[in-house]
Amino acid sequence: MMKKLLLILLAQVALFASLSVDEIVHKVDARDDGDNGVGTMKMILIDKHGSKRIRSMKKYSKDKGEDIYSAIFFLSPSDVKNTAFLTYDYDDSAKDDDQWLYLPALKKTKRIASSDKSASFMGSDFTYSDMTSRNIEDYTYKLVKESQVGKDKVWIIESKPKTQKTIDETGYTKSYMFVRQDNFVVIRALHFMTDGKKKYMDVKKLEKIDGIWVATEIEMKTKKGKKTLHTTILKLNDVKFNQNLSDNFFTVRQIEKGI
Repeated sequence: MMKKLLLILLAQVALFASLSVDEIVHKVDARDDGDNGVGTMKMILIDKHGSKRIRSMKKYSKDKGEDIYSAIFFLSPSDVKNTAFLTYDYDDSAKDDDQWLYLPALKKTKRIASSDKSASFMGSDFTYSDMTSRNIEDYTYKLVKESQVGKDKVWIIESKPKTQKTIDETGYTKSYMFVRQDNFVVIRALHFMTDGKKKYMDVKKLEKIDGIWVATEIEMKTKKGKKTLHTTILKLNDVKFNQNLSDNFFTVRQIEKGI
């Protein structure tokens, strides 16, 4: 039994060693991320003095063909309650993702323009662009080296936007992705921003839920040199897949109506 297991592991090692950088990136992109998902989220905003603000949200997501629709509803505190965010994340790289933000104080839904997608999402270290997946065709990739994060072996991959349009939308000129070799999950990233700052993303908790790898705690730090300017921690709980979610749930009308 042990001999058979060892042979399987050696075969996996040989397979991973033979993968090109483009093959690795495509496996990351093709990884199963679940469908008809529901979960609660907690966003912790930490300023440079260590002061915290906490926001609670509910998130819904659904595959629509090759595209992904998602809706986030803010539950608390009172200053953001009933704010809602809708995203149509298109698989086609030639098509710009659609995003809308409902602001209850103004009773108005704002469409997020491409020129605004590099801006902060609700005061966090995540941008509107970070709230969608990357279109892999928009970047060039280079395998920098193999390394280790904790006990996990990773590939470190450099990605660079092919066009100024992508740089403007993301706010990033270059990124390094740390990809776990056993499951093709990006567990760490370093983003170089257009204003000279850097963002450090770390997956603090990764869990397998219904056979799907889910990052249940993510930290994003914005730094200038060695100084941390701001930190955001996203925690995901009560994750469930294969829920009965109607297409009508992912509409501007629904985010204005609320849950």
